[in-house]
Amino acid sequence: MSKELGFNAIEMQYLRHSLALTTAQVAEIGKVSEADVIAWEAGEKPAHMPVQKKLIEIDEAIEMQVLNTCDGIEELFKSEPKRTLSFVVYPTQALYAQYNPEFLGTLPLAELYNTSAWRIKKECKLMLEVDVVLVPLDFESYKAYREKDGLKESRENRAKWAKAQL
Repeated sequence: MSKELGFNAIEMQYLRHSLALTTAQVAEIGKVSEADVIAWEAGEKPAHMPVQKKLIEIDEAIEMQVLNTCDGIEELFKSEPKRTLSFVVYPTQALYAQYNPEFLGTLPLAELYNTSAWRIKKECKLMLEVDVVLVPLDFESYKAYREKDGLKESRENRAKWAKAQL
């Protein structure tokens, strides 16, 4: 790709859709106005290269999560029979930020984490023949689950809670 030529209008729009982002969210990530994003997607002006690069970096981070997670699941099922897995997804940005501070740099919005979970679900079904169920985090239910068993907050305990929701 030359310095002059970036994504065309339709490519920008479909990249945004593939990440499940609104024009306002792309504007927030790229630190531009929503009007700029709308103009890019309408072909009225070229998209800023830094925004294109940031969206591609996010897409690549999601793909790495998908590959790494699917590799781990494949290893798990070499020794265990097929079963259903559950993944926690976050219905609000506040819950996502509270429970996933380690991802805020690479995946700054809950929607991006949830897009990653969606892609993992599809990859596991198609390639590994493993069923993955996406479970939205319900803070009150999760808190009650932890308190009942005296558990601390951890990724493993969120996974156990999600499994209990199936």
